[in-house]
Amino acid sequence: MYLEADTVIYNNDLQTVTAQGQVRIKYGGSRLVAQRVDYNQRTGRIVASGNVEILDKEGTRIFADEIDVTEDFGDGFINALSVETTDDTYFAAESAERRGGRVTVFNQGVYTACEPCEDRPDKAPIWRVKSRKIIWNGEEKVVRFEGARFEFFGLPIAYLPYFEMADPTVQRKSGVLRPTIGYSKYLGASVSVPYFFALSPTYDLTVTGTYYGKQGFLTEAEWRQRFNNGTYTVTIAGISQQDPSSFDPDYVDSTVERRGMIGTRGTFTINPRWSFGWDVLLQSDSRFATTYGIGGYGAYRRTDEIYLTGLNDRNFFDLRFQKFTVLDRYHKGIQFDPRQPWVLPSLDYSKTIDEPVAGGELTFDLNTAIVHRSDRDYASGAPALRGIEGTTGRVTLESEWKRSFVTDGGLLLTPLLNVRGDAIGVDASDSTIAAINHMAGKLGGSRYSYDGSTYGTVASDIRSSYYRGMATAGLEARWPVMFSTTSASHVLEPIAQLFVRPDAPYGDTLGIPNEDAQSLVFDAASLFERDKFSGYDLIEGGTRANLGVRYTGSFGDGWTASGIFGQSYHLAGTNPYASPNLVNAGAFSGLETDVSDFVGYVDLDTPVGLKFFAGGRFDERTFETRRAEIGGSTSIGTTKLSATYAFIQKQPLYGFDIDREEIRLSASNKLSENWRIFGSGTYDLNSNTLATTRIGFGYGDECFTYMLTFARDENTRNHKVDYDVEFRITLRTLGDFGTSTGEVTSELGIE
Repeated sequence: MYLEADTVIYNNDLQTVTAQGQVRIKYGGSRLVAQRVDYNQRTGRIVASGNVEILDKEGTRIFADEIDVTEDFGDGFINALSVETTDDTYFAAESAERRGGRVTVFNQGVYTACEPCEDRPDKAPIWRVKSRKIIWNGEEKVVRFEGARFEFFGLPIAYLPYFEMADPTVQRKSGVLRPTIGYSKYLGASVSVPYFFALSPTYDLTVTGTYYGKQGFLTEAEWRQRFNNGTYTVTIAGISQQDPSSFDPDYVDSTVERRGMIGTRGTFTINPRWSFGWDVLLQSDSRFATTYGIGGYGAYRRTDEIYLTGLNDRNFFDLRFQKFTVLDRYHKGIQFDPRQPWVLPSLDYSKTIDEPVAGGELTFDLNTAIVHRSDRDYASGAPALRGIEGTTGRVTLESEWKRSFVTDGGLLLTPLLNVRGDAIGVDASDSTIAAINHMAGKLGGSRYSYDGSTYGTVASDIRSSYYRGMATAGLEARWPVMFSTTSASHVLEPIAQLFVRPDAPYGDTLGIPNEDAQSLVFDAASLFERDKFSGYDLIEGGTRANLGVRYTGSFGDGWTASGIFGQSYHLAGTNPYASPNLVNAGAFSGLETDVSDFVGYVDLDTPVGLKFFAGGRFDERTFETRRAEIGGSTSIGTTKLSATYAFIQKQPLYGFDIDREEIRLSASNKLSENWRIFGSGTYDLNSNTLATTRIGFGYGDECFTYMLTFARDENTRNHKVDYDVEFRITLRTLGDFGTSTGEVTSELGIE
């Protein structure tokens, strides 16, 4: 023991040592500071008084008026004490007793994780637990409360005769986790209580029991395990429903009692270049996880997949086996929508040669996809065959070379050469073949552009295999010109592109399935794309030129602006965007005429926090707006505001017979350091419907957070309204509780 003080008195007869004035004692990694210390060498006890402070070897600080402990600080009594742990948690008590160096018993104790107020130390913290007795077992890392009373802002709100929690310094320990409550019109009121088993530093198990007032007891278990190179989880859940008939038969099979699932996720790093993983869910019916809000598996749209990914410098490899599930519709007696495909597998590989080839950059791309579907996805009202019944496979190999030259006048020229080959195999059902023939007849007389012109007869060409190739020679010219004034600089960059290629094989007939090129949005972002289709299944042919101008300006004091405006021109061959295909990609795109619509985008950023953007597509002759999005955001003090207006003109061949318009607004305000309010909404102008509304407020500090959110959703077609109220309270070190946040959607009646 090391002892230091202003005065030290030794009594050899009584074998005592009395230290007074700035006393400091060090022993076994612990330290004690006091005004007076009496040490009895014969009994081995230390009595300290006057602003006593102990710092033990684990970093916990103990403050008291007087203590009586053994010389190793293992046992003793303390009066009027407070304790501050390394995790910034606080204990206080009228008195305490320490036993065996591992157990501390606080009498009439108080516990909180809120830091005391510096200006008013006697002020009650936001929350605290007052207990007749608090027993802190340092060896088992458990804190037990007996006769506990929870207080918020000094007001008692709950009483528990007994409860336990993990030592505040412990990150993982077995025990009961925070409970959750909820309500659903199909499930009734619910209470969920999880129990966590910390079986090892590398794996654990969480078992959750949930009682639903209408359906009974749901059991759920989640196993997690971590390795040096990755992690995986396994989740199982099941229930024997008490009243399945209470479900709406349009959503689930209301005759089935036993329902369950098993899901697993994992991700592993093989080496710095390669990784693999999976996300797989098996369930008794497609809506089980959604109905009961199983964490991580309740989404209405999900993708089951197994994948292998490699990335090295500029080379990329991705192999995936996938199954898609969409729960937007449910047919009685059909648990899984057969229109959603299996992808077995898809492969993307890209390689860029490190060394220049003929002074330029040479890349190779390989893409393969095998898609199987049990039923065709055919929309008869707006004729489109989104997916065939049967199996289709495609292999695409593509190579591109390009090189940039800069002339003396600053003109940037980039020639490119691209070659591509496809092999496509199709095994379609008789019903799919009939649907393709039906589409060919229907599109021949009804597919039209904005000016009402038709495209004549559409023929079908149905084969078991297709082989197609494409070669493209292109040239891009950019001439950035910079000019400046005393307070601003501007860069104006005219851009011109020319792509020369033959017509796309099979481009004027129906037959080749389209799985990955169904979405086509022509805007400023895609103006200078060599191939504007979104995937490999459709291929762009014919000669095309793209012209536009890009602007960037800096005006000093934080003002900046940028913009782009241009147009695309089909010069020769068959226009691929006016050609028929199974999903009508290209119709109403603005590219189906030889002279495309105009596209543009501008944005403005100011030093006062105001940001503005606008983009759109406009008719090439009348400049009528076809598609537009305008928005802005600003910060005014502690308030943040944003607003967006979106417009899309009607697209009958996609099933949209009227224009679509909506306004989205959001706002948040930080009322103080800890309080904030927020809200958002979407208003559909066509149906005069407030489609979505979110309003809430929250509080957060170092020891306590609270969030309350009110949501309202209205269907723009049938005007069905659903409500959702969620709240969550988090007490640091004690956990959180509130309504269940599993992915139970409003369609299932959360109220």
